[in-house]
Amino acid sequence: MNTPRVPRLYLAIGPAGSGKSSVARIVAERTGAAYLDKDTVCTRLTEALLTEAGTDPAERDHNPYYQSVVMDLEYATLLDLAGDNLRLGRPVVLDAPFGRYFDDPGYLDAAAARHGWPQGTECVVVRVRVDKETARSRVHARGNARDASKLADWDAFWDKASRAECHWTGAHRVELDNGVDGIDADAVVQALSAVPSA
Repeated sequence: MNTPRVPRLYLAIGPAGSGKSSVARIVAERTGAAYLDKDTVCTRLTEALLTEAGTDPAERDHNPYYQSVVMDLEYATLLDLAGDNLRLGRPVVLDAPFGRYFDDPGYLDAAAARHGWPQGTECVVVRVRVDKETARSRVHARGNARDASKLADWDAFWDKASRAECHWTGAHRVELDNGVDGIDADAVVQALSAVPSA
């Protein structure tokens, strides 16, 4: 794939179990982009903050302290790190759900200004879709303590997650189906090749 003439930011989004991390890693590998996973960047600090606040360090979805204080800090940190790399001319892949921010059409423009992304940075939203049962099976198999509340009421979680649509403006969009049979690297590359370069 050709390297874009301006910095490019890929945002891999999708519900738990969609396989967005696998797709994000493929994108990073094939484009030479920096790969930034919110969990890797923030989990240790987040768990320390939640423990210090007297809350369950493994609970996110139903933890008011996490939702009102910590989550925005996680995303601000991730977007700052993206800016560090973009200013060096390096493409970046962000691997995070971003669901809270989907309803804000100007989210990417505001993030670019707030976090100092270079002018002209191209954003590519890579939406990874999956069916309900494949997602549940993957979430169960990974055995992550943070998923316990999702699995405890999977129908409610999936109803909310599957209805969430991203309304961001100013970005190219790529849709990938990562169902039970998965998706291979060539299919990801082919989908990205349709994104025009500046």
